[in-house]
Amino acid sequence: MITVVGTGTGAPPPEDVLADAELVVGGRRHLDAVRLPDGAERVVLGALAPALDSIEEYVAKDRAVVVLASGDPGFFGIVRALAERFGSERLAVRPGVSSVATAFARLGLTWDDAVVVSAHGRDPRTAVNVCRAHPKVAVLTGPGAGPAELGEALAASAPGRVLVVASALGDPSHERVERVSPAEAADRDWGTAVSVVLCLDETRLLGPVRTLAGPDVGPAGWALEESDFAHRDSMITKFEVRALALARLGPRLGDLVWDVGAGSGSVAVECARLGAAAVAVEKAPDGVERIRANAAAHGVDVHVVHGTAPDALADLADDPDAVFVGGGGRELPAVVSACARRARRTVVVAMAALDRVPAAREALTSAGFSCDGVLLQSSRLAPLPGDVTRLAATNPVFLLWGVRPQACSEGVAQ
Repeated sequence: MITVVGTGTGAPPPEDVLADAELVVGGRRHLDAVRLPDGAERVVLGALAPALDSIEEYVAKDRAVVVLASGDPGFFGIVRALAERFGSERLAVRPGVSSVATAFARLGLTWDDAVVVSAHGRDPRTAVNVCRAHPKVAVLTGPGAGPAELGEALAASAPGRVLVVASALGDPSHERVERVSPAEAADRDWGTAVSVVLCLDETRLLGPVRTLAGPDVGPAGWALEESDFAHRDSMITKFEVRALALARLGPRLGDLVWDVGAGSGSVAVECARLGAAAVAVEKAPDGVERIRANAAAHGVDVHVVHGTAPDALADLADDPDAVFVGGGGRELPAVVSACARRARRTVVVAMAALDRVPAAREALTSAGFSCDGVLLQSSRLAPLPGDVTRLAATNPVFLLWGVRPQACSEGVAQ
């Protein structure tokens, strides 16, 4: 049997757990904090594979093994690796209090509506994008993905977030819980004692009473009516076009989506409602304010960049997963090319002018994307005098989409 003990936030494991242990595995600080039985072997966790091999030798001889872990070892912890290697039936898990629960408790905040994301040993871009999109996020950090790196990534796109850096939780002598801005976090050396980082949008912290824990379930509806957005002179992506564009963009939790030539920002807002971090690029000053108002009206955070594409795109540090390009001036091929160079997965282009289609398609294929498209023509029901109904045609729109070949082979939803 393998006994897995979560040491809580600094609390040592019960003595009875270690009494019969013949092998004790854990981090150096966990091992140094306990008295091992005479004759027990200790293995300091570094690379996981050698530790699992040592555990297997003892398990094969039916000898007692204890694994010490931080907090709740079934929450982004070692239980997964142990269960995959030895089977969950061989595990006796005694969970402690997770660092996430402790950090929120220190602030007096509930966390049933928090999103928890691990950047430990993983690409931190997912954690950064979740922090951009959601008002209450806990990030489990690791080397190269700590408070400084998180702060640097958020300083430009979400400078109003508050980062709460919780270090050495449960250690009365060294515990620290500090509130800093992303810029302040980026300028600090935080050392190795960080337990967890909370990223908070304090304007949206206290949401409604929840039934399901975690991030909000997807919106009840999408491809919203044009009347749900403030817009100028009907300059908005129509809901029929937006529906297919969203299907091809595939926005999801952890993604970053650009809406270039955003106009009303309807595509950016809908992507944010579906969980993605969204950036809207718009050249008209009144359009910038309109996008911000639309985002606020729908309770999402969209980072708005005032500038003209393609030049404005150079100032966006992080490559997007997907890009929507609206509008269709003479610069459209250059804009599509610039977006295609940066997009990790998909570029979707909407055009009303037939003349723009070949150049936009060439820009996508030249960048190595597979390209497809459709001409969308729809007629909506419209009332006539005498209580009768006619069909009112909307303007035709060409929708092209380019997909990176590796995105197809990886089975990424388009």
